[in-house]
Amino acid sequence: MATLSHVFRQDNQQVFVLHTYPFKETSLVVELFSREHGRIAMVAKGARRPRSAMRGMLQSFQPLIGAWSGKLELKTLHSLEWGSGLLLLQGEALMCGFYLNELLLRLLPREDPHQALFDFYGQTLKTLSASFQHAPTLRRFELRLLQELGYAVPLVHDEQEDDIHPEKTYSYFAERGACSDHSGYANRNGVQLIGKTLQDMAQDDYSDPLTQLQSKQLMRMLLAYYLGDKPLHTRQLLIDLQQF
Repeated sequence: MATLSHVFRQDNQQVFVLHTYPFKETSLVVELFSREHGRIAMVAKGARRPRSAMRGMLQSFQPLIGAWSGKLELKTLHSLEWGSGLLLLQGEALMCGFYLNELLLRLLPREDPHQALFDFYGQTLKTLSASFQHAPTLRRFELRLLQELGYAVPLVHDEQEDDIHPEKTYSYFAERGACSDHSGYANRNGVQLIGKTLQDMAQDDYSDPLTQLQSKQLMRMLLAYYLGDKPLHTRQLLIDLQQF
């Protein structure tokens, strides 16, 4: 008769390490982002020991192949191997990577697969490692994350289902989208922007400096709405470095 460990074992799984923290005397709890299983928490037993084979593998931003087992929320991590295409994030790119990880930890439900988001996360890390234009890269990921999680971020139509006009000024609210009626704007948690910004975002074009500025304001408002009262630690660090 097969053991439970065998029945619930997962092998050869593509993963990224999002976060680790100490567990008991010699182990770690590891938050992994898995392509097939979403965000998963598991124990890496003995990973804090100096001679642990797994200790050096628990690095964020590196494509890894993992194996684990368990039917409870906290699994047991058995092994990690290097995947393809090791990455090097430095300086601001490294802080941007930690920001992406914090977003995933805060917004991604446990064991809810998002294969397209996993692939886009990997592509975003590669872009961060190769480019100095980090702000547009973050905007693309923020938008994709909200869309993949099912949050509506309408960019081509206003709340009345009318086409967005590039020269028109809109008030944008998380619960309504782009609104032509500005009454009560000052008393509500929204941002003001022109239609061209929304059109540019829909077309993945962040070349316009005004689009960069207004898309940052829009995504900051939307993320604050969905994250609630607890702020992102890495967001403040990025703001201190530059206006991300």
